[in-house]
Amino acid sequence: MEKENKILKRNLITYPMGTIGRDAVYVLINNYLLTFVLFTHTLTAAQLTAITGIMIAARVFDALNDPIMGNIIERTRGKYGKFKPWLLIGVLTTSVVIYLMYNVQLTGWKFVVFFGVMYFAFSITYTMNDISYWGMIPALSSDANARNQLTSRATLLAGVGNTGAMVLIPLFTAGKSAIGGNAASAYGVIALVIAILAPLFLSITIFGTKEHREENLKPAEKFSFRQVFHTIARNDQLVWVAAIFLLQQIGNGLITGGIGSTYIYVTYGYEGGLYSLFTTIGMSVTAFMVLFYPAISRHMSRKKLMGIMTVAGSIGYAMMLASGFIPGAGTGKFAVLVVGFMLCNLGQNAFYLIMMISIMNTVEYNEYKFGTRDEGIITSLRPFITKLGGALIVAITSATYLIFGVTEYTNQISDLEQQCNRGLIDEAAKLTRINEVLAGVTGQQGFALLIFMSVVPCIPMILSYFLYKKHYKLDEEEYQRICEELGK
Repeated sequence: MEKENKILKRNLITYPMGTIGRDAVYVLINNYLLTFVLFTHTLTAAQLTAITGIMIAARVFDALNDPIMGNIIERTRGKYGKFKPWLLIGVLTTSVVIYLMYNVQLTGWKFVVFFGVMYFAFSITYTMNDISYWGMIPALSSDANARNQLTSRATLLAGVGNTGAMVLIPLFTAGKSAIGGNAASAYGVIALVIAILAPLFLSITIFGTKEHREENLKPAEKFSFRQVFHTIARNDQLVWVAAIFLLQQIGNGLITGGIGSTYIYVTYGYEGGLYSLFTTIGMSVTAFMVLFYPAISRHMSRKKLMGIMTVAGSIGYAMMLASGFIPGAGTGKFAVLVVGFMLCNLGQNAFYLIMMISIMNTVEYNEYKFGTRDEGIITSLRPFITKLGGALIVAITSATYLIFGVTEYTNQISDLEQQCNRGLIDEAAKLTRINEVLAGVTGQQGFALLIFMSVVPCIPMILSYFLYKKHYKLDEEEYQRICEELGK
């Protein structure tokens, strides 16, 4: 027991550290790739539609890739276990891909083709380390409290990487603080820095954690597509929580997926520091939930907590919408928007933690009902849902831009950014002309963006709560009963 406690204490430190750089990568691609494309490349409607189609197609590809990768991990046998080899291969290849994606300068349809190749490559490489990383948790401990601690700490450190990237990327890519004076060169430098940091942080997990490897003593089963889908489809609780998680992810990512930064630029000015302030304050409350979730979970059921957070999140979205009725672009209007974002982000972050734990708890449910844990396959659904949700967010965001004419302004801004990058105009002239472009955005266009930041994401959040309350049966008592019957 003493040895187990010592290993757990070490894992509680080394496992969460690994995701700081990984989540910075995720933010760079999931939250800022479309912004990078729109604000550094002049695109026709056909080219933007093609890029959107590529991102959606890559997510459909992940519908096969994620569970297949989970199956491959599940059947990996070797000296270093089944998770760590894929962690290393995945993070190194991902770093190469994101560097190329942001630093190879092409235009027009050549850029669209290159983007397609790189985006599909990212889908493969990031999947390797993402499924391996989160798939380790059930192998680190089957104790419910230990899992809560591992999940909450990993989510906290993921939040460090996530929030750090969310804050620093806009700060150093838009406005007076842009590295190199323009967005194109700034994104290239940031991609290089993140490509270096991700492997460094993940090496702490690779070399520091120790997982249970009893599964390695058993011969690997033959790979089967049928087995992958059979494992997922027969686990009714996994299917329900996957569908609920997808709804939550769509609502959760609409603000930070590009619409939020664009709305702030057109409403308050082209200054990355403003969006950084918005995300810094708005996301600061997530640390509270992550830090105190293990303690809260000991005194409150997941379903009750979700109910409270649904109310808090709904109030937050209502405040964000209300800010749009305040005239001008003053501090008070911005403060209402930020406080609203804080509340909705608090609710969404609690949902995310609960969904994470709910998916992992279906591992024991699978073992209880069918005699096999299938950790790799089951946990592969989490990254798949996250990425599928991201693709749908891209589709909604791109459609919003095209329908409401936002690309007319982003194309003008990207043209000015490119002129500055080539030395045709200086930074001061670029910023002056960008502000002139943004002055042409109508109030109706700005309010349409606000609707897609508030009303649209609130609906799936509320729906996901009611579906979880009705259909997810693995509450704390039932999970404990299952573990006791399994002798855990």
